[in-house]
Amino acid sequence: MAKLGKRTTAARAAFVGKNNVTVAEAVELMKSHAVAKFDETIEIAVCLGVDPRHADQMVRGKVSLPNGTGKTVRVAVFARGDKAEEAQKAGADIVGAEDLMEIVQGGKIDFDRCIATPDMMPIVGRLGKVLGPRNLMPNPKIGTVTMDIKEAVEAAKGGEVQFKAEKAGVVHAGIGKASFSAKQLEENVLAFVKAISQARPAGAKGTYMKKISVSSSMGPGVSLDIANATGN
Repeated sequence: MAKLGKRTTAARAAFVGKNNVTVAEAVELMKSHAVAKFDETIEIAVCLGVDPRHADQMVRGKVSLPNGTGKTVRVAVFARGDKAEEAQKAGADIVGAEDLMEIVQGGKIDFDRCIATPDMMPIVGRLGKVLGPRNLMPNPKIGTVTMDIKEAVEAAKGGEVQFKAEKAGVVHAGIGKASFSAKQLEENVLAFVKAISQARPAGAKGTYMKKISVSSSMGPGVSLDIANATGN
């Protein structure tokens, strides 16, 4: 533990005074100071000038990262008949209808993404209080309520990231692993920031992006130069 403490202290020291850096500089810091014994996740947080309590200021969407997330995503699908079979062939981990609803109601949520065909929504709707707080509720706006189950499952498995602004107007997500190359991480950061920029709601006034920061799972964070990250 003492050795890890020294590494963490050294990592924090390396980040002192490093504010508003370029995406390339931030990635270099992340990769060179990810000191954990496991492959740390690289995370991004974007502070927005919005109040998600107002419908016209909600920021929500999805983005397919060019290099995936490096995470194995478990997908649950609510479907029947041919669509259930389509989900299984596409690689869904859990497929069902009322039986899956009962499993979720029982407190077992062994999945990271939930997809449903439109006819399943009366069933899925009963799980709002369980799935909603975990940001797992299927939604047609982000393609998780759909008849194209194959595409939705493959997108989820392939590194698609869903995002949603929290109460404080912050959007955060994992955008790769420390083992990714610098180029892969840079491309993922830029793709994520671009998606957030394009998701600017009509009700957003003034400065939209207030701060962007990245960090590794166990490391300190560093803020990005917003102009560099957005290409402006």
